[in-house]
Amino acid sequence: MPKGMMVLVSLAMLLLLSGQSAYAQESVVLIANPSTPPGSMTRETVRAIFAMRQRTLPNGEAAHVFVLPDKHPLHERFTKEILGVYPHQLRLSWDRMVFSGTGQAPNEVGSVEEMRQRVASTPGGLGYLDKGAVDDSVSVLSVE
Repeated sequence: MPKGMMVLVSLAMLLLLSGQSAYAQESVVLIANPSTPPGSMTRETVRAIFAMRQRTLPNGEAAHVFVLPDKHPLHERFTKEILGVYPHQLRLSWDRMVFSGTGQAPNEVGSVEEMRQRVASTPGGLGYLDKGAVDDSVSVLSVE
């Protein structure tokens, strides 16, 4: 294959890969218990709730946060794309609060299915899913 053709093929592959990652970035959504009023939350509010610094939802209801394990690919995408932090930074924040006695870590679930079930059955429940994994048992909140 001529060198010029190799460059074009490499560029095409790069564009395809970047397109896939852009699609993946759009697929993580914030979910809530269906009793939570539909709407949106600011990124700062979502970050404060998931960092366990804010213990209530914007409507005043107690927040019950559910997360997947630190190494789960969906958790990594959620923290980076929605919260704008790395998973280890979030974990450090939780550990600091737990060890100092000023707060607690969120509820960790073992699977995507358990995430959906726990958020759906817990008033004030908040979590995240891939957009394709959302069903009628939870509501989707937009993040501004």
